[in-house]
Amino acid sequence: MQRRHFHPTKQFMSVVAATPFPTRAPSRSSSLSRAGYLFLAVFFILVFEGAIRKWVTSASTLPLILLRDLLALGLVLYAVSTGALKRQKGIVAALLVWSCIVLAWGLFQLVVGQSSPLVLIIGLRFWLLYTWFAVAAACAMNESDYRASMYAAIGMLLVMAPLAVLQHNLPPGARINAQIDGDGDEGVFVVVVGVVRTTGTFSFTSAYAVFLTLVAPVVFGFLSARKRGIRQVAFALAAFGAFAVGALVSGSRTAVISGGLLFITYLVGRLLFSKMKKKPAAAAAVAAAIVLFGLFALFFQDAIEVTQTRFAQAAAAEDLGGRIFTVLFGEAGAWDAAPWTGFGIGFGSNLATYVRTGSADVFSLAETEGARILMEAGIVGFLYLALKLVFVAYGILKSVRISARTNSPFPLIVWVSTAIAVATWPSIGQLSGNGLLGVMMAFALLLFRFPRLELFPPRASRT
Repeated sequence: MQRRHFHPTKQFMSVVAATPFPTRAPSRSSSLSRAGYLFLAVFFILVFEGAIRKWVTSASTLPLILLRDLLALGLVLYAVSTGALKRQKGIVAALLVWSCIVLAWGLFQLVVGQSSPLVLIIGLRFWLLYTWFAVAAACAMNESDYRASMYAAIGMLLVMAPLAVLQHNLPPGARINAQIDGDGDEGVFVVVVGVVRTTGTFSFTSAYAVFLTLVAPVVFGFLSARKRGIRQVAFALAAFGAFAVGALVSGSRTAVISGGLLFITYLVGRLLFSKMKKKPAAAAAVAAAIVLFGLFALFFQDAIEVTQTRFAQAAAAEDLGGRIFTVLFGEAGAWDAAPWTGFGIGFGSNLATYVRTGSADVFSLAETEGARILMEAGIVGFLYLALKLVFVAYGILKSVRISARTNSPFPLIVWVSTAIAVATWPSIGQLSGNGLLGVMMAFALLLFRFPRLELFPPRASRT
């Protein structure tokens, strides 16, 4: 009889993939895998590359993007080489078909003269690379990788919050608010005169708002997680405080609206999904969260007044309902201006604009994500919007069932945040938004593999 060799790592990963609700990872998975290191490397570069471009040298833009993209591609190749993609055969097959459609359509645009080879390469990067990165991460990362990435997200938030407060309180021309190659306060976005829209470590305001939406479900996950000591309680409260402060001083309507929606989702979900015997404790936790947020709001009352002014000014200039429709489906003129072939996949991104003109101050086609999709790809853009809708609907429905089974609002919050990201983030236009969407989608897909992830695991599972 032929002897079979036992491979503990492969055996463990196959068990994890087959088990719907694993309760605890074996000790072998307590250390980070190679996939986890690659994922964290991409995540850290995403968050801090803007600081290097903004405060050290703008010449670092392309090298940092190239490094990040190579690491993301490395994770994809690692998942392929190890066979990890077999864990999500359905998603991988659908993504492979979609990739062939995008590539074929991009080549067709080249033939009819609506694009160029360089723009197509950039387009494939924006449309496909970080989606494959997310799927590869969801297939190849283990439970400890998933937990470590969430701790990393909170660590970045704890660094970002005091930085944002400092930026908010300093004038637009201050060194911490201005670009290194800028002219004082030139190009610095303000909420009202003398008060900047904070950017944190990012070089642009929208990336900071996107980051806050990304970390929000992680914050509420730690807040609702089972805690085994005062340090864990303090960590969760610090994360919540940093998120609240970061949103209050952001000056961003997107950050305020998204953060408020996710906070409400947490409050309702905490009451709705908790076990009946634990509902009094859940109600007390909800009340405590509301009181804590009220204290932060009272302390940062000036920042709230500035944000209210921003909302009032925007309401005078545009209808809120019309603005929401535009963000979700694109500017009205985009539907008429887009040719059926599109202007070229990748053409509307800030990277393509930077490569063509040496500046990325504006998006060349449209400001909103939906409009860029339609104008870049034409009829294939409509298919892309439909696929996004199907993906979000499937994820939210499945997350509701997982929340009900695990008695936790965390799965639903993750997928509500993912829905906001997929529908509104500038993922095919803005470099940071594109990469951060890959991280957000990885978090959401990993949730399906580890629905009972313990953010504060027992000490025994860490050894």
